[in-house]
Amino acid sequence: MQLHTCFLTTHLVAYSTIEHTTNNILLYMRQLALFLLCILFAGQLSGQNVLTINDCRRLAVENNRSLQKSKEKEVIASELRKAAFTHFLPRFSINGTYVHNQKNISLLGEDALLPVGTKMEDGSFGFRQDQINNNWIQIAPGKYAPVDSQGKPFDPKTNPEKIEWKNYALLPKEAMEMESRNIFAGIAGFVQPIYLGGKIRELYNIAKSSERLAGIESEKAEEELLSHTDEAYWRVVSLKSKCELAAEYLRLIESIAVNISIMADEGVATKGDILKVNVKVNEAKMMQAKANNGLALSKMALLQICGLDPTGEYIFPDTPDIAVHSIEITDNIDEAIENRAEIRALGEAAKISQSTVRIMESRFLPNVVLNGNYIISNPNFNHGVSYSFGGMFSFGVGINIPLFHFGEKVHTLNAAKSQQKIIRLQSEEAREKIGLQINQAKFRMDESVRRLELAEASFEKAEENLRFAKEAFEAGVAGSTDLMEAHNGWLLSKSEKIDAQIDIMMCRSYLKESLGISLKN
Repeated sequence: MQLHTCFLTTHLVAYSTIEHTTNNILLYMRQLALFLLCILFAGQLSGQNVLTINDCRRLAVENNRSLQKSKEKEVIASELRKAAFTHFLPRFSINGTYVHNQKNISLLGEDALLPVGTKMEDGSFGFRQDQINNNWIQIAPGKYAPVDSQGKPFDPKTNPEKIEWKNYALLPKEAMEMESRNIFAGIAGFVQPIYLGGKIRELYNIAKSSERLAGIESEKAEEELLSHTDEAYWRVVSLKSKCELAAEYLRLIESIAVNISIMADEGVATKGDILKVNVKVNEAKMMQAKANNGLALSKMALLQICGLDPTGEYIFPDTPDIAVHSIEITDNIDEAIENRAEIRALGEAAKISQSTVRIMESRFLPNVVLNGNYIISNPNFNHGVSYSFGGMFSFGVGINIPLFHFGEKVHTLNAAKSQQKIIRLQSEEAREKIGLQINQAKFRMDESVRRLELAEASFEKAEENLRFAKEAFEAGVAGSTDLMEAHNGWLLSKSEKIDAQIDIMMCRSYLKESLGISLKN
């Protein structure tokens, strides 16, 4: 028994010596590989670009087409607001026309005969008895009257058509014919609204609210893009750390495999131990391959968001250990709610609905406009009929008073009021949901902080457990299974710590977004 114990002690001492020598060799090889890797990395760094989270945000904003369309919508709304303002100003216009007619205008169909009478003492048109051919008869003592073709007396003043004149003045048809085959006309004028029931003012208010609404929508789209960019960036950082963790785990398992192989040569380890370690080596390689593939896909997604070549080589220097800046959480939830883009957009929509109601009300009110024109024509009638260009000024005021339209305006007014109520209800509902979202974001942030604290404590214990397992394994009092279990525990706790750190960065973005704080800050 003593001989066996002495042999075992001698064998363990020999194994410890071999293990120590092997570890020194492995340590030297790791340092050499790290040195060569640094040289290689330094040589390649000049050909690669470094992208921080701020760089990714900037590139995403600059290259995103949806955001560019939102900016163009802002320009459209701004131009429409400027166009709405012009309705306060007079409208000037010039119109001209040319008409060619086949025939001239003639006021007479044939030559006309005008009777020749006498200007009486009272200035009226009259006649003398010797100027007519009618026969005269005595109708009373000293009174005579002409008779018509039927021999009946008539009063010439009431029935002048029955008078048969002796002399007529000829009015030829050609004298009353006007040259109208070529007519030129032009008008230059303005129309100035004086009172339209407030329509123009409310239309301008709608245009201003629409411009602000377009700006809010653009701002919201930018914040959503920044949120997607942050999420994609921290996913890349997380997977990059997971790849480094997988590589480190693979190196540890491979070092155990080397030690087990030496122990097997010495007769201390069995073939089963070698097979167990080889299985773990394959699992570690598979884990590393999956992490590398996930990292490559995540990089492609991030570069696509940034508008860069998805196959380009870029370096992301941030790590999960980056300091997490605290966010000043306001106790005034109402103030945070008012900062949200959704509420500000609904506020502008409420203003638009209010202006729409006022426009519907203005349809019951009179409209007053001032207009002025200068008219020129050829032929013109300023001094008789003149076949030359002549013109004149004219000014006037137009008034339109609506009276009755079978209730059409009442119905449209009621519809506008109902739309205004819908906007108000949507705003109240949005405030309730946003308040709930803010509270959920706060709770999630607190939960992430507690999760990180637990993950860090668990990782410290896992590291300590791995150190004890290595010492026990090197001392020969623990097997390879115990050491690999300690490695697995260390791997899981390290991975959980990385996830907790990344989760805090994501919760920070979610909390800022829910509080209406720009992600640029």
